[in-house]
Amino acid sequence: MDFETIRTAILDVVREHQAWAPVVTGVIAFCESLAVLSLLVPATVILLGIGALLGAGGIPFVPVMVGAAIGAILGDWMSYEFGRYYKDGAKRIWPLTRYPEMIAKGEQFCRRWGAWGIFIGRFIGPARAVVPLIAGIFAVQRLSFQLANVTSAFVWAFVWLAPGAGLLSFLKGN
Repeated sequence: MDFETIRTAILDVVREHQAWAPVVTGVIAFCESLAVLSLLVPATVILLGIGALLGAGGIPFVPVMVGAAIGAILGDWMSYEFGRYYKDGAKRIWPLTRYPEMIAKGEQFCRRWGAWGIFIGRFIGPARAVVPLIAGIFAVQRLSFQLANVTSAFVWAFVWLAPGAGLLSFLKGN
């Protein structure tokens, strides 16, 4: 199954079962935020598509945004805890062994930015996949991690969903 087929199927489900939009969006955001799985799920395109469906009307924005934020929080939290548990051994587990450059860049990013790297990393494609994992490996304090994780997740969800929702609403109004 290719990315376009996945994207189309998910957007069709959201369109046909609007009450499930927050849950579906949360699952997509979780997949996007979980280390490694984020490389396999075309979540960015799907989130923009869901935003456009919100703009087309009938689906309330806030519950979908909250669903996306909760999914992103849980995905990053799980990645962080995986890194804390396995420490440097996490880097030697497949499929992370296939991406040593990405791991090295994530380490460099975490060293430079510390807990702020969690917030910033959520908005940088390749970093998003590994920064929480690396933060766990480096044992960034849980409170610092969670503050950055939760705040960035809500901003991130808004940033990815609002353009489609607002732009279509604006175009329909003019």
